[in-house]
Amino acid sequence: MRVIAIDGPAGAGKSTIARALATRLGLEYLDTGAMYRAVTFAAMRRGLDLEDREAVAELAGEVDLEVDEHGVRVDGVEATAAIRTPEVTAAVSIVAANSGVRAEMRARQQAWAMIRGGGVIEGRDIGSVVFPDAELKLYLTASPRTRAERRVAEAGGDVDEIEQAIAARDHYDSNRADSPLTDTHGPVLVDTTGMGVDEVLDHILQLLEQV
Repeated sequence: MRVIAIDGPAGAGKSTIARALATRLGLEYLDTGAMYRAVTFAAMRRGLDLEDREAVAELAGEVDLEVDEHGVRVDGVEATAAIRTPEVTAAVSIVAANSGVRAEMRARQQAWAMIRGGGVIEGRDIGSVVFPDAELKLYLTASPRTRAERRVAEAGGDVDEIEQAIAARDHYDSNRADSPLTDTHGPVLVDTTGMGVDEVLDHILQLLEQV
């Protein structure tokens, strides 16, 4: 099974790089962050209290999730755009910190990779927890300012406000009890500040040749 694991904080370019890398390598791509967003969307849609850890964890085990290159469907409902709304974005860290949810999502991610013989898999704890024996583990990062500027270029907004929000999310995710955001556990650190997509891809392909 060939797994390329890409970790890193929000806005570091994980999704863009992971999709492009999967295409280059002829592998399938999985956005695990979309899975947590989908659970958050499902919980909000059902009116659950996101702080009710047991109820949300139970939902995670029941919900029908389809996350692929075509988008995201939750219980058969098209949710590709809905999981990216500000409301879901503001709430997803609460759901992602739920140990019961994380256990269920890890199991689904591992099953996904087993069925496909691997893939390029990106998310907050993929190399450190879900696939610690991945062929190559990468930790993509960039300065908070760079990450904020990229978000504004994609979706608009105020750079200063988004930079502050990114820093706050980094702090929350780095200090949660279950699977904190971390660049330890042996990944190769790739700082994408000032780098274009092709430059990052070329660098990663060179790293793969050295594995």
